[in-house]
Amino acid sequence: MTDNKNSGDIIAGRNPVIEALKSGKLIDTVYISGDGGSLNLIRRLAKEKNIVVKDTQDKKLSALCNNASHQGVVAVGAYSEYISVEDLLAISRKKDTKPFIIICDEIEDPHNLGAIIRTAESAGADGIIIPKRHCASISPTVYKTSAGAVSWLPIAKVSNLASTIDFLKENGVWIYGTDASGEDYSKTDFTGACAIVIGSEGFGMSRLIQKKCDFLVKLPMLGKITSLNASVAGGIFMYEVVRQRRA
Repeated sequence: MTDNKNSGDIIAGRNPVIEALKSGKLIDTVYISGDGGSLNLIRRLAKEKNIVVKDTQDKKLSALCNNASHQGVVAVGAYSEYISVEDLLAISRKKDTKPFIIICDEIEDPHNLGAIIRTAESAGADGIIIPKRHCASISPTVYKTSAGAVSWLPIAKVSNLASTIDFLKENGVWIYGTDASGEDYSKTDFTGACAIVIGSEGFGMSRLIQKKCDFLVKLPMLGKITSLNASVAGGIFMYEVVRQRRA
C-alpha cells in the first residue's frame, strides 16, 4: 500500500477554516470579508501562525471558492495529506484499541463524503479509506460539509480498493459491507477489529467489493422508503460500533 498526497487548495466557511488553522494545516493566505464574531477568531489564529490575512469583498471570495458558501472567509493553500493504509493501521496500535476504519466505495457526492467524514471523526474512527477513481476527493465542498473534520480525520486514498481490503484482512481486520441482503446490524458483533464499507448513493457496493466482505449488514426498513442516504446509513452503523465498544 502506498500513500498519496493531494492539495485541497481552497477551504471555504468559518468552521472549516478555524479547524484547519487549529490542526496546523498549511495555509498560505486567509481572505476575509467583514469583522466580528468568529471572523475575529480566525484573524487571531492566523496571526498566531504568521499566516497572511487579506481583507477583500464577497465577490472575490465567491470567485476563489467557485461560488461555494464561504460565510465571509476563504483560506488558500490549505494542504490535505493522504496517509498510507499501513499508517492508518498504526493509529489503532498506538491507541491500543481495535482498528475502526470506514471504507467508501464509489461515494461520488462530495456532500455525502463530507458528512461521512464528519460522523466518522465524531465517532472516533481511526480513519477513512477512499479510492482514487469513482469517488469524490477532498474539495471545498467536502471541507465545508465535514464542518472541518477533514482537518482531523486521517484519510488514505488508494488505487485498488479490493487489494486494500485484502491487506486489511491479512492484518486481522474484519470487513463489514452494508447491503440490504445482509443480517440485521443490531445482531452483529462489531467489537473486534472492523472496517465498515459504505456503498454509493444509488447502487450500493460494487459487486467485487461486496464479494470481498466477511459480513453483510443491513438496517431494518419499516416504512415505504427502502433505502437511506449513504451518509445517514453510515452514521447509524458507525454509532452501533461506538455503542457496542462502550457497553
